[in-house]
Amino acid sequence: MRRFDVLRTKHDRCESSVCSIMIYLLLQVLVFAGPASCCGAQEYRTSLGQCCPECHEGTVVVRDCTVDSGTRCGPCETGTFMNRPNGMTKCFSCTSCDPGLGLLTRQRCSATSDSVCGVLDGFFCRTQSETGCSLAEKHSACQHGQRIKQAGTSRNDTVCEDCQGGSFSPDGVSCSPWTRCSKGQIKVKDGSSTSDVVCSNAARHRFCLFLPVALPFLTLCWCFTKVCT
Repeated sequence: MRRFDVLRTKHDRCESSVCSIMIYLLLQVLVFAGPASCCGAQEYRTSLGQCCPECHEGTVVVRDCTVDSGTRCGPCETGTFMNRPNGMTKCFSCTSCDPGLGLLTRQRCSATSDSVCGVLDGFFCRTQSETGCSLAEKHSACQHGQRIKQAGTSRNDTVCEDCQGGSFSPDGVSCSPWTRCSKGQIKVKDGSSTSDVVCSNAARHRFCLFLPVALPFLTLCWCFTKVCT
């Protein structure tokens, strides 16, 4: 009987120890899981696991909430913004639309929104982002012997096309047909894709001009010959 009581006592102690361990583990789970599950859609969890109300757009957390007071928020400084409710302590830096990179400011940065960048004239956007254009590139210039098939836009680069046979482009803008030498002219230089045909007036016979001048002299010589004979 005593032996049975001893065994029963040991069994009760084991059950008690197991229960204590399980209770301890359960409490640990509740401690770590509780704060995460208790935070609502407009709350954030602090580093201590406490749920606090989020700050509004244009502001960030200056001090976490306490039992006696709510979250203390402060406005974003000039050159920074916050575009959503948050539990952050720092605002985002405004995007710089650098003219040196072919960018211009379409919409200035505010406390609640970032800058929106566009492109300068003569440039097109190479990389598009949420804030507009983040990287621009100058429109390509067509080479000599080519023409602009499609002018560049703010979104696309210039499209170039080679001049067809019988035409030329010295500046890479448009192609012009070769000049056709007119009647009385001769071609002294062939045309190419970059230069025009060169024409020149044909050489004229000078004997028509020579005869009126030479005829009196010849007549005088003939008369002199007659007199002498």
